Amino acid sequence: MNFFSPSLHFRYLAKHYIKNLVSILFGLSFAFAAIDYFQYSQGLHSFSHKILYIFYMWQEALGLLYPLAIVFALIMTKLSFVKNNTMGAFHAFGYDKKRLFLPLLIVSLCVYGIFMLLHTTEFSYAKDKANLLLKNELGAYDVNDLFFKYNDTFVYIKKLDPVEKKIKDITIFKVEGYQVRYTIHAPSAKFTGNEWNAKNATIKTHVYKQGELERYTSEYKESIQTLEGYKPKIIESLYEGKTLNIMDAYSTWQLLNKQHLNSDKIRASFYDKVIVPLFSIALMLILFFKLPFHARMMNTGGVIALSLGATFVIWGILFGLNQIGSNGVLSPEMTAIFPILLLWLYAFYVYMNDEKRIG
Repeated sequence: MNFFSPSLHFRYLAKHYIKNLVSILFGLSFAFAAIDYFQYSQGLHSFSHKILYIFYMWQEALGLLYPLAIVFALIMTKLSFVKNNTMGAFHAFGYDKKRLFLPLLIVSLCVYGIFMLLHTTEFSYAKDKANLLLKNELGAYDVNDLFFKYNDTFVYIKKLDPVEKKIKDITIFKVEGYQVRYTIHAPSAKFTGNEWNAKNATIKTHVYKQGELERYTSEYKESIQTLEGYKPKIIESLYEGKTLNIMDAYSTWQLLNKQHLNSDKIRASFYDKVIVPLFSIALMLILFFKLPFHARMMNTGGVIALSLGATFVIWGILFGLNQIGSNGVLSPEMTAIFPILLLWLYAFYVYMNDEKRIG
């Protein structure tokens, strides 16, 4: 078998799994969007806003619920095959558990990869757009009165337009101890791709004598390059609490490390999109090998309840740990990477020691 010409059993298993995955994912996400819409529909003032709100929340639901859909589709597919004795037939023809699991694993990894690609786009900002609709501020992108640290200086921005990538009124302060060494003020700045170009800047250098401000000198610059690495979306997210896609989250993480600032919230957000969804594939593996392979050995109701319950419990624990990591109570590595690593270690243990069991 090769990638472009999969075997008959591979296509058969993958087809049924994909069908179940798509139906579950779209069903869960549309239900999520509908429930959210009925909760907040009073705040939407036009039919077009209502349609857009449902669409954005549906996108948000897809990104949130696809790990659950991966696991639920596995449960549905496996139990359906067991009930119809399909699994028994596969074993009778010499297929072992590893070979039967491979099509499901490849499909789930492809789904994970698709959502990773989506999370590098505007897909990640769907919830923010929905919130703007609720406030009737869909076109109101300006962010006002920002104050933050940049290297060894402090920056004040009166107004940021993240769409036009422009700043109105920017002031940079250099402070040593209790003394302001210089200020740089520019009426406007434009983002050039990796840094901001401040136009018509005035530099005032403070001159101290015996610790007292004696005078200052003024100098005019046609343009000054500053705020290297501070993309408009990064500034907006850091100081307005907005979400970031994967690429911007990673850039922000690196930027905060350079500034020696706390990056717990950004790391937690990055891990929540990249690392935490991997629990679904590990849980798939565990359930595939642990669920019975013959109908005579299975209490269908009990197996379904136990499988769904375990999935919800694990997902809920990981969600709670992410909140703890985001708030800085524990490091995001302990609340995201460590539990996923433990789950994968157990999954590998099951894979290496349980695949020869028939029941």
